[in-house]
Amino acid sequence: MSTQTEHADHSSGLAQGLEITVTIAAVLFWGIVIWWSTTQTWSTVRYATVFVGGIMTVYALNETRQAMADGDWVDGAVLLPSSIVLITASAYFAANFEQVYLLRQGFALEHEYMLARLIIISLLYLTWREFGNLFLGLVIGVMIYALFGDAIPGVLGHAGMSELTLLQATVTDLYGFYGSLTQLTASWIAPFLLYAGLLFAYGAFDLILRIAIVAAKYVKSGVAQTAVLASAVIGSINGSYTANAAMTGSFTIPTMKESGMAGHRAAGIEAVASTSGQVLPPVMGASAFVMASYLGVPYLNIVVAGLMPAAILVASIGIAVHYTAISDSSSQEMEFSEFFDDPLSNQEKLFEAIRFGIPFGLLIYLLGFAQFTVMTSALYTVISMVITGITIPVVQSLASSSEKGPGSTFVTELKNTVFGFRRGAVILAPIAIILVVISGVVNIFGTTGVPAKIALLMINISGGVLLFAVLLGMGVAILMGVGMPTVAAYVIVAILIVPTFVSDFGVAEITAHYTVFYAAILAGITPPVATAAVVAAGIAEANFWKTCGAAIKIAAPLFILPIAFVYNPGLIAMDVGLTTLVVGTLVMLGAITMIYGLNYPFRMSIGKRSLLRAALTVLGVLIMTYPGRLVKIAGILVFAGVFLGEKVMTRGLELPFNRGASQ
Repeated sequence: MSTQTEHADHSSGLAQGLEITVTIAAVLFWGIVIWWSTTQTWSTVRYATVFVGGIMTVYALNETRQAMADGDWVDGAVLLPSSIVLITASAYFAANFEQVYLLRQGFALEHEYMLARLIIISLLYLTWREFGNLFLGLVIGVMIYALFGDAIPGVLGHAGMSELTLLQATVTDLYGFYGSLTQLTASWIAPFLLYAGLLFAYGAFDLILRIAIVAAKYVKSGVAQTAVLASAVIGSINGSYTANAAMTGSFTIPTMKESGMAGHRAAGIEAVASTSGQVLPPVMGASAFVMASYLGVPYLNIVVAGLMPAAILVASIGIAVHYTAISDSSSQEMEFSEFFDDPLSNQEKLFEAIRFGIPFGLLIYLLGFAQFTVMTSALYTVISMVITGITIPVVQSLASSSEKGPGSTFVTELKNTVFGFRRGAVILAPIAIILVVISGVVNIFGTTGVPAKIALLMINISGGVLLFAVLLGMGVAILMGVGMPTVAAYVIVAILIVPTFVSDFGVAEITAHYTVFYAAILAGITPPVATAAVVAAGIAEANFWKTCGAAIKIAAPLFILPIAFVYNPGLIAMDVGLTTLVVGTLVMLGAITMIYGLNYPFRMSIGKRSLLRAALTVLGVLIMTYPGRLVKIAGILVFAGVFLGEKVMTRGLELPFNRGASQ
C-alpha cells in the first residue's frame, strides 16, 4: 500500500512539476517573440529557427504532461525525443546560421544531413499525433513523389530527386520547414494568438456568451443562435473546426437538446457554426495572414475583401438556424443561471467594455487608419490588453469597494495574464506544427514543378470550361481539407490551383484565393469524412449521416459561394463600393432563397413540399451564380411571390390590397 502511495505521490509531483515548467516555458517563449518583434535584431529566417525550437519546447512539455495525466507513458516516451530533436536542431541552426544559410547553400555536412533525417521523422510523428493518418499520408506521399517522380508517366512525372536533395529542400537550406510559412507564423500569426490567449484568460469569451444569452431573449431561436455566435467567434481564432466543435459543442449541443431540439439538428448547427467561423474576419483562422502574404497586399485589404462574403454566410446561416429551431417546436429558452451565478451590473458592464474595447479599438485604428504593419499592430494590441486586463479590474475593485481589495485583484489578474501567455502558446502550437510541415511541402512542390503540371491537368480535364475547373478545384480543396486545419488546406490548394485560375481562366487573384479558401472549409461538413460533424454527432449521440444532412441543409449556400465568387467578380473587392454592395445583396437574397427552400417548415403535403424545396433551391443557385443582374432580380421577385403566397395560403396573412377589396 505504501509503495502505491509513494508511486501516486511521485506521479502527482512530476505532473505538478511539468505544469509549472510548461507555464515558465510559455512565458519565456513569448518573451523571445515580443523581444524580436520590437528589435528585429535577427533576420526573419534565423528568428524562424528559434521560434520553432521555442514553440516545440512548450508543445513537448504540455503534451507530455497530458500524456502522463492520461497514463499514456508510451506516448510521452516517444514525444519527448521527437521534440528534443526539433529543439536541438533549432539551437544548432540558429547558432550556425551564417555557415548553414549563407555559406553552404545547396550542400551540407554529414551530421547536418543526419540531423535533417531526424527532423523529418520527428515532424512526421508529431503530424500523425496531432492530425492523424490522412495528413500523414499526404506528407509521406509528397515526399515519395519527390524522390521517385521519374517513375511516374505522363504530365505529372518529373526528373526525380535524390535523398540529399530532398533533405536540402526540406531542412538544411532553411527554405523548407523553416521557410516562408513558418516565418509568417512566427512574425504575424503568433502575436495574434497571444492576444487570443489573453482574451480567454481575462474572460472575454464568457462575456460573449453572456451577451449571446441576453440576446437570445429577444430572438425566437435564441439558444441555437447563441451556439452559432459562440462557436463562430471562437472558430475564427483557433483555426480548427474540429477543435472548435469539441470545445464549444460540449456546452452548446446539450443546451440545444435540453431546449427540445433533435440531437442530429443540434449537432448539425454546431458543425456548421464551427466550420463557418473560419471565414469570419478579422482573423479567419489565420488564413487571412497567409493570403495577405501571398498577394503582397496589406492584411486589412484581405479583411475588407472578406466582409461581404462573410455577411452573406452569416445572414443565410442565421436564418437557416432559425427555421431549424422553430421546426422542432423547441422552447429555445436559455436560463442565465445555467451558465453564470449573477448577471453583470451596469457598472461591471462599463468596466468590461473599457477593458476589452480599448485594445480592440487600438487594433482597428493601427491596422485601418494608421496603416501599421500586422506585427506591430498585434504587438501594441497585446501590450494594451495586458495593461487594461490588469489595471481595469483593480480600478473596478476600488470603485465598487468590493470584499476583494485592489492588492488581491492585482495578484489574481497577474496570474490570469501568465495563464493567458500559456493558453496562447498552447493554441499556437498545433497551428505552428502544421504550417512548419506545410512550408516544407510547398517547397517540394516548387522544386518539382507540380503547380505547372496541375495547371495543364486541370485544363485538360475541364476542357477549358471555367465552371468545370472551379468544381474540380473545389473537389481538390475538400479532399485537402480532410484531417487538417483550414489554413493548411488553403495553402496547398492556393499553391496548386490558384495560378491556373488566374493565368488560364482570367480570374482575379483575390477572387481565386477566396474561391479556394471557402472551398477548403467544406471538408468539415462534407461526407464521408466531415470531421466537424463527426465530433458534433459524437457529443450529441446522434446519427452521423443525419447530422451531415442537417449541416448541409443549413450551410447549403457555402457550397455555392465559391462558384458565385468567380461569376460575380464585384462580390470580392479590397475597396468596397456600390458595385460590391449591390452584387453582394443580390447574392445574399439568392442564398436566402436556397435556405428558405431547404429549411422552412412548409405546411403542405410531402409531395408538394419536396417539389417546392427543389424548385427554390435551384432558383437560389441561379440567383447566386448567374452573372446578369436582370436574371437575379427576376429570380428574387419569383422568390418574393412564393414567400408571400405561402403566408397568404397557409398562414392566413391578409395583404393590404386584399383587405381593401374585401371591404
